Amino acid sequence: MEKDLLELQTLIVAHFEQRKKEEEELISLKDRIEHRRAERAEQQRVRAEKERDRHTRLLEEKTRKEDEEAKKRAEDDAKKKKVLSNMGAHYGGYLVKAEQRRGRKQTGREMKKKILAERRKPLNIDHLNDEKMKEKAKELWEWMYQLESEKFDLMDKLKRQKYEIKTLHNRVAIFAKHSKKAAGKGKVGGRWK
Repeated sequence: MEKDLLELQTLIVAHFEQRKKEEEELISLKDRIEHRRAERAEQQRVRAEKERDRHTRLLEEKTRKEDEEAKKRAEDDAKKKKVLSNMGAHYGGYLVKAEQRRGRKQTGREMKKKILAERRKPLNIDHLNDEKMKEKAKELWEWMYQLESEKFDLMDKLKRQKYEIKTLHNRVAIFAKHSKKAAGKGKVGGRWK
């Protein structure tokens, strides 16, 4: 009995020592988890702060650029108005009158420039994020695809029309050739050939 009791006491002591070690390991593990959590929160806070700083810097830069562009546009407009007012009735009026007298028509190149200027859409992509940029690129690609298909259809139609014009021209030439030969036949000097 004493032997069993002694063995039981040693088992109980070993169990409590093992339990004490496990509790110490658990406490150190909890401390490490808490430390990691605090580090991660600090990293996220620093990252968010950097992102905010970057965003404000970008906004400031964008507004500064817009202000510079607006100022530059205003200066250009002022210069143009000044130049036009200096030209005034002297040179500008002369050009307008000369153009009216000539009845100047637009050349093909000028018409093309005017049409392209009307068709061309301004591309405002400064304020777009990645997803909107992808949508804009897809939209532009679809528009270009549509224009290319229209161009292909029109080129095909043009080829067909050129072919038809050539065949009709050849028919007219053949008909004219036959009609000249036929015009020679008939009554000559009161007699039929």
